[in-house]
Amino acid sequence: QVQLVESGGGLVQTGGSLRLSCEVSGRTFQNYFMAWFRQAPGTEREFVARISPRGISTVYADSVKGRFTISRDNAKDTVYLQMSSLKPDDTAVYYCAASSRISTTYSQPGSYDYWGQGTQVTVSS
Repeated sequence: QVQLVESGGGLVQTGGSLRLSCEVSGRTFQNYFMAWFRQAPGTEREFVARISPRGISTVYADSVKGRFTISRDNAKDTVYLQMSSLKPDDTAVYYCAASSRISTTYSQPGSYDYWGQGTQVTVSS
């Protein structure tokens, strides 16, 4: 069983920064594609970013490109999301997700096998 535990959420002012972490246990972390999604109240879960198993390839949603950076430390079984220039529209619960498969539908929640419990990010105006 794979377990994902997010941390690092909180309240920040517009223009501020936060770094989210997601620690993975239970399987070989370096075999997994890792992603971050977010979900605001009343909306569908939205893709944010994805990183390949060795960290060579990253993909971002247009809404966060240039402001967010996904990275991973395979020695620590942890994936990170560095968020900068935060806006009120970034307010959401942020989830990390893991998949062992290469997928062209990486932006779809159904492409991931394991999920964390989420961490709240609130950006005040």
